[in-house]
Amino acid sequence: MEKKISDPITPWYSAVGELGDFIGMRFARVAPGSSEPEWIFVPHNQYDGVGAIVKMFGERGGKFDSLPQAKPPAKPPQNLFWRLLKLNFRSRGRLKWKSLGAVGKVPVPPQPVSAVAWHAFDENATAQMRAYCNKSGVTVNSFLLKHLTNTLRPYLETPAATVPWMIPVNLRGRVKSASETANHTSYLSVLVAANDSMQDIHRKIYEAVERDEPYLNWYAYTLGRFIPHAMKKFMIANELATSQWHIGAFSNLGVWDSEKKITAPDCQGTWLVSPPVLKFSLFGAGCIAFQSKLGLTLQAHPELTTDMAVCKKWMQTWIEHINAELVKNPLPKSREKISA
Repeated sequence: MEKKISDPITPWYSAVGELGDFIGMRFARVAPGSSEPEWIFVPHNQYDGVGAIVKMFGERGGKFDSLPQAKPPAKPPQNLFWRLLKLNFRSRGRLKWKSLGAVGKVPVPPQPVSAVAWHAFDENATAQMRAYCNKSGVTVNSFLLKHLTNTLRPYLETPAATVPWMIPVNLRGRVKSASETANHTSYLSVLVAANDSMQDIHRKIYEAVERDEPYLNWYAYTLGRFIPHAMKKFMIANELATSQWHIGAFSNLGVWDSEKKITAPDCQGTWLVSPPVLKFSLFGAGCIAFQSKLGLTLQAHPELTTDMAVCKKWMQTWIEHINAELVKNPLPKSREKISA
C-alpha cells in the first residue's frame, strides 16, 4: 500500500484558527472596467497560495500548463537538525508600532479583517518596473520590499530599527504534500536595515535561499508531527512557532500567464493577494502579476489597527515611493507610462 503523505502545515494553521484568528488567504479579481475588487478567501490550512490560484482559476474555466517549481540546491541538504537549531538561536526581539488609532479583535467566529488597501498597475507600468529591476540586477520582490519597508518605518516606535520580514517560498518539486494544491510553501526571514538598498535586500534574500533556510523551516514543520496539538497552540500563542519574530509577511505569488493563453471571462482583469494577518504577524502584504498586470494588497490585523484609512495611506505612500524611483529612472518613451 502506498504511504499517504500529509500536509505538515495544516495542523499549525488549524491551531491558529482555534486560537481565534482568521486563516483565510485574501485574494481578489478586479474585473476589466471595474473599480472594485471581488474578494475571495481561501483557507490556508487546506491550500497554499499557488494551490489557491489553481483552485480559483480552475473553478472559473482557467487552467495552467504547469505550476512553479523550486530549484534544487547544488548539494543535497545535510545536518538538518543541527542547522535548524542554529537557525532558531536568532534574536526574537519584537518591534513596537506607534499608535495607529482604533484597534479591536477578530470577531467570533473569525472574519476577514476590515483594514485593507490595494492597487493595480497597468501593463505599461508593470513592464517599466520589471525592466528597471532587471537593469538594476534585482527582483521586483526586492524592489517592492525596500519601498514597503520605508513606507512603514515612520509608524514604528524606532524608525531606524532593522525590520524582520517573513517571505513565503514555494518548494514544489523539492517536497511532497497531501495533494498538488496543498501547502508546499515554507518561508525565509530577511532583516531589512534602515540604510539597505534594494541590492542589499536582494543579496540577503538569496543568501537565505543559498543557506537553504526555506527547506530547514519546512523540515521543522515536518517534525511538528511529534508535537502535541496543545503544545502547538502554546507555541503559537507565545510567538515560538517560527524561527524568528516577524513584523509581517510579504508574499509574492509571481508571474502567471504572461502569454495570455487563459481567455475565460471570469479570469480576466487584475488579481490581488495578501497572506493572512495573525496575532504574531500583524501586517500582511502581497503581490501577483497576471497577464502582465501587477496587483498589490496590504492588510492589518485588528490588534494593529481597524482603520482602513491607515492602510490606504500606507498604500498611497508605497506607490509614491515606487513611482518616484521609476520617474527618476525612465525607460524609452514607449514604456514611460506609470499607473496612477
